Amino acid sequence: MTMPLDARPDEDDATLLARYARGDAGAARALTVRLVPRAHAQAFRMLGDVAEAEDVVQDAMLRLWRIAPDWRTGEAQVSTWLYRVVSNLCTDRLRKRPRTGVALDDVAEPEDPVPGVEARLQEQARHAALREAIAELPERQRLALTLRHFEEASNPEIADRLGVSVEAVESLTARAKRALAKALKGRVAALGYEG
Repeated sequence: MTMPLDARPDEDDATLLARYARGDAGAARALTVRLVPRAHAQAFRMLGDVAEAEDVVQDAMLRLWRIAPDWRTGEAQVSTWLYRVVSNLCTDRLRKRPRTGVALDDVAEPEDPVPGVEARLQEQARHAALREAIAELPERQRLALTLRHFEEASNPEIADRLGVSVEAVESLTARAKRALAKALKGRVAALGYEG
């Protein structure tokens, strides 16, 4: 790895800044080579825009050059001071950017996923009506329907339990569904279903 001739790795930042204050242009170049890349990376991370990051770093370096004659060695590190200035300048720019989001007051309240009292009562009425209608079915239809739709048994399992063929199970469940639809047809509106 080669290092620029004016990087001066043997001198710390404060020494280079003091030398710049006394008119040493080489010290300014060395300090720039050392500090600008990290300051630019910081500004870019904050702003997300290369050109804005360059503007911020240029402004920060100008401020550093202006305070160079008054720099008090030992009170702060030059790099820490510069990164703080870059951060503040970025924050100022971010505050001035137009907000593209939506105001919190304009966002609708999310719906409560828990059903309200009315919905729960409606659901209870539906379940009660269904239970009553199922209870009125002939026993084999009721068993076939219950095993198929509430216990999620397969048609062969239901056939085995009832001692009938798979075709008979299909016929029993189909007749049970038709009977339920007929029994509940007059109660569609009362149960909250669209007719």
